[in-house]
Amino acid sequence: MTPNQCVEHYENFPVGSLLLPKRFRKPIAAVYHFARHADDLADEGEASVEERLAQLAECSAELARIDAGLDPLTARYAALAPVIRDYAIPLQLFEDLLSAFRQDVTKQRYQDFGEVMDYCRRSANPVGRILLHIFGQMDSRQLAMSDGICSALQLVNFWQDVAIDFNKPRRRIYLPQDDLARFGVSEDDLAAGVATPAFRRLQAFQCERTWKMLRAGSPLGLTLPGRVGLEIRTIVLSADRVLTKLKQVDYDVFSARPMLGGLDWPRILVLAAVAPWYRPKPEQGGCHG
Repeated sequence: MTPNQCVEHYENFPVGSLLLPKRFRKPIAAVYHFARHADDLADEGEASVEERLAQLAECSAELARIDAGLDPLTARYAALAPVIRDYAIPLQLFEDLLSAFRQDVTKQRYQDFGEVMDYCRRSANPVGRILLHIFGQMDSRQLAMSDGICSALQLVNFWQDVAIDFNKPRRRIYLPQDDLARFGVSEDDLAAGVATPAFRRLQAFQCERTWKMLRAGSPLGLTLPGRVGLEIRTIVLSADRVLTKLKQVDYDVFSARPMLGGLDWPRILVLAAVAPWYRPKPEQGGCHG
């Protein structure tokens, strides 16, 4: 890995944590390093659009070598190849991720929520489906709940990072354009870095429907056994907590990025361990907190 690819990352959600049985950590780490590296190619450093797309094309070429039964050229894909083989993971899930990363290079605006959700379908949902393959839990209901959770996690990151995404060189906006217009929020408002009343209402609306999506998928944490289910419940509650923090700052992501801290994790872990599954009252959880 070259220096410009060694990027420090804050992660909201503990995918592949020590909560999981040891046998799952190595294959999940291989998947994580693939996704993290490809995401960084799309988003970090000073490379041009053409250079980023060329690097992502090399990632697709490595997947094609795996598909053809050939040895990958890089250590990262050499580690990924047995995971794909041993767990019979469809290569299309990895290509879907790469397609989303390529889109990040070339697309900065989303007309409506449907476009945003199509991005989530490729940028987030494949990760959950890959994990379910590794866990050996792939019925249609579990896949649907996983998609709901993963899309919600992606949306939480979007609403948390409105200011960060807009201040990057490509001034990326994931808030749907039609919702910006509906709530009376302009790009000049985002550039000013002030959480106007209209912006706060827009963020509250986005967080509310994200919270509903998260809660709809949350029973997945009960259908998966033992520590795997505990991991999923921890991830869901982590997202729920970020949404709570967004409401607590009245959705002002320009003054500070709401994020999880050391004091949040004991509470999250305790709630994740509670049975039956933690279901917050409306005034306690998510955007209601």
